[in-house]
Amino acid sequence: MADPADQVEPRAASQAASQRTANQRTVAYEVPASGTTVDGALILGLTAAFALIGAAILSEGSILAFWNLPSVLIVLLGTIAVTAVSFSITEVFAVIPLIGRTLFPPNRNPARAAERVLNLAEISRRQGILALDRVLPQLASEPFLQRAMAMAVDGSNPEQIATVLNTEIEATTERLTRSANVLRRAAEVAPAMGLIGTLIGLIKMLANLNDPSSIGPAMAVALLTTFYGAVIAYMVFAPIAAKLDRNATDERLVQQLYTAGATSIARQENPRQLETLLNTVLPPSQRLDYYG
Repeated sequence: MADPADQVEPRAASQAASQRTANQRTVAYEVPASGTTVDGALILGLTAAFALIGAAILSEGSILAFWNLPSVLIVLLGTIAVTAVSFSITEVFAVIPLIGRTLFPPNRNPARAAERVLNLAEISRRQGILALDRVLPQLASEPFLQRAMAMAVDGSNPEQIATVLNTEIEATTERLTRSANVLRRAAEVAPAMGLIGTLIGLIKMLANLNDPSSIGPAMAVALLTTFYGAVIAYMVFAPIAAKLDRNATDERLVQQLYTAGATSIARQENPRQLETLLNTVLPPSQRLDYYG
């Protein structure tokens, strides 16, 4: 007759194996995506500003009186040309996609970024660092985080990961700052181009003083270039440059959180330690209580 103790041990081992399998099945490999958002403040601010100017124009006359194609060309093309003198053509035109990215930026919420990192750390703790290889395709929308996790999975040491990622952070910040500088330079040049256009118009007007009836319309057209230069500089270029600086700061903070997470995972630290580290970087209002 079999000893009951001999039957209990295999049964306990079987239950433990079943529990491990169940735990493996319940591991969630989904990492919250960042996605994109709409910069409502920028869109609302620009819309309101132009709406106020439009209302002021329409209240006193026709909007067509404020349209002059040569003045537009002098201000726009002249601003681009003079700005390109200070930078390169590539740097100037690289700003164009960044303007779209400013209107529809990626969701740079530091608290969500920290939560994303902690989810990855929890997967690594429960299933091992190689389990993160299954998650990498889900991080395609976050190339920086994907590269950071790939380096950790590949066995790079924490110091090497930190060096590579910090170098990329500096390069990204410099690139965004340079683009903001291009817009700031354009904001300086646009009023000057408007003044040049005004001087051209005044010279033409003074050359035809023998016709008093043409002085008023000629003066109005001459002043339009100054109007265009001021509007473009102080309502478009300068605000977007400031917004790029702000976005660069947010991008840097999120990338620092990702770097801290990747190095912690590479060291195989407890995620609770990582949570403490991330909370030292996060603003007080966004600190996490992930583990309660």
